[in-house]
Amino acid sequence: MPGLDGVYEERYAKLAALLNENLHSGEELGASIAVVIDGEPVVDLWGGWADRDRTVPWRRDTITNVWSCTKTVTSLAALLLVERGLLDVDAPVARYWPEFAARGKEGVLVRHVLSHTSGVSGWDRPVTVADVLDVPEATARLAVQAPWWPPGTASGYHLLSYGHLVGELIRRTDGRTLGRFVAEEIAGPLGADFHIGLADSESGRVADVVPPPSRSAGLAAADPAGVATRTFIGPLGGAEESWHPAWRRAEIGAANGHGNARSLARIHSVIACGGTLDGVRLLSPRTIDHVFSPQSDGPDLVLGAHLRFGIGFGLPSPAVTYLPEGRICFWTGWGGSVVVIDTERRAALSYVMNRMGAGLLGSERTIQYVSAAFAAME
Repeated sequence: MPGLDGVYEERYAKLAALLNENLHSGEELGASIAVVIDGEPVVDLWGGWADRDRTVPWRRDTITNVWSCTKTVTSLAALLLVERGLLDVDAPVARYWPEFAARGKEGVLVRHVLSHTSGVSGWDRPVTVADVLDVPEATARLAVQAPWWPPGTASGYHLLSYGHLVGELIRRTDGRTLGRFVAEEIAGPLGADFHIGLADSESGRVADVVPPPSRSAGLAAADPAGVATRTFIGPLGGAEESWHPAWRRAEIGAANGHGNARSLARIHSVIACGGTLDGVRLLSPRTIDHVFSPQSDGPDLVLGAHLRFGIGFGLPSPAVTYLPEGRICFWTGWGGSVVVIDTERRAALSYVMNRMGAGLLGSERTIQYVSAAFAAME
């Protein structure tokens, strides 16, 4: 099989050994891990296979669907507009998007959308994945829905709707779509290989994900009218959806970002380093403070776990025992991909893979790698 490639500082030898072991044992198919400190890469590793048939090696420029790690880039885009004074986290969403005030949502604030507390965590049925890929129409449907719980009272993870909601706020305030905004204002200036809405010309280097056990299995005992069930089946789609050109081309800011660990760690180093990276200034410390301002703290209505959300990112909580103490924010993607930002260590780390694992907020492999990375920083 293709060997582990890339570079790492010696103190991260255990992290490299873990990835190498998992690749050779078959726990991993293909994967990449990156750690950036003070804007400098100290770990940039990749290896394994990009395809299920084990014919194409995972290369330096291999990218894959990172699922909900896309949300962190979408959140950063919104915070950039907050920084520029174009978006106010304390303003009603309807100030920018008047149609959103329908059916009792006039009091929903921008901060509610960015912290998964808006009450709009999915689509009223019937809805299909194809419907959600029609971003303008799907977004308009969210605007006219009633909230599924009193906004601002609890988090309910916005599984797929997050990107449509935040993306529309970006479009209404800036004029550009989410994917174009990220390309021109974040990925481009930072030289990061990350895409929300992938050009067909880039598809040849995509590693298709290998699906985990069905995530719908746990819904059998759930209340069919409950928020969790309505979110997970509104719409219900398998990981195989990401293999299709229609999925890749769409701008699904909650779930279809394509990149690798290097690009995610690079992008999020902006937050780790106080808002400026290699002379590119995106945020001020004051705007970054929003990320660490707790918006919810308790059982999430969709995921069921005890979560804490700041504005745009998850914060350490009882459900995420593998994160150390400190001024840390993070989020995970379905199957185990992860982004962790530590502003005290000025560190950003990411793990991205194509063989999806089991777990609610990271797989066993996620926990292994994040734990090893932080142990090396001590």
